[in-house]
Amino acid sequence: MPQIALITIITNNLPAMTRFYRDVLGFPVQQDLGQYVEFESEGVRFSLCSREVMHTATGDASFTAPRRGQSFELAFPVSSPDAVEQTYEQIVASGATPIKAPAEMPWGQKTAFFADPDGNIHELFADLPAE
Repeated sequence: MPQIALITIITNNLPAMTRFYRDVLGFPVQQDLGQYVEFESEGVRFSLCSREVMHTATGDASFTAPRRGQSFELAFPVSSPDAVEQTYEQIVASGATPIKAPAEMPWGQKTAFFADPDGNIHELFADLPAE
């Protein structure tokens, strides 16, 4: 059966990204090896890794090339549509880059979009009450 056990964000900016995911989004650091940081996360392991370490580990030169474009999105569930508003305001005030303010989406959720220090766009969401 397909399963994801670990999500790792590859970055050239590990200190800023660590501060963002730890201090702005609230993920406690479980392990910090300098160029690799793993956070406590229920359900799936979540980490950051330097591009240099990935290049050394894999030998793949693409890790030394400049990153281009959005290649993934993380979606963070919150408890209610009102919590989307509150959480969005809180994380933007703490340093997240606002992308799109909370809005009701046609797929039945209230969703807001923000970016991390590397410009990766992520979302907060909550299901809207059934009508």
